[in-house]
Amino acid sequence: MTKQLIVRVHKDGTIDAETIGMHGAECLDYFEALEDLLGASTAASAYTADYDRATADDEWHNVDHDHTQGHGG
Repeated sequence: MTKQLIVRVHKDGTIDAETIGMHGAECLDYFEALEDLLGASTAASAYTADYDRATADDEWHNVDHDHTQGHGG
């Protein structure tokens, strides 16, 4: 999936941003860069399902899936 940072600027000057295709804390780097560019700070934030999915994906990749190790040879 392509990584995206979607930024919406409202008439009152407030800005909303959301990430798509980023997992875990990876998205936080993008928001930090956006804050630096805008000279702004985050007023409110929430994690999406992608943040939690990264934890499950990371655990899957950290498990030894090569079941041939230790079986003689």
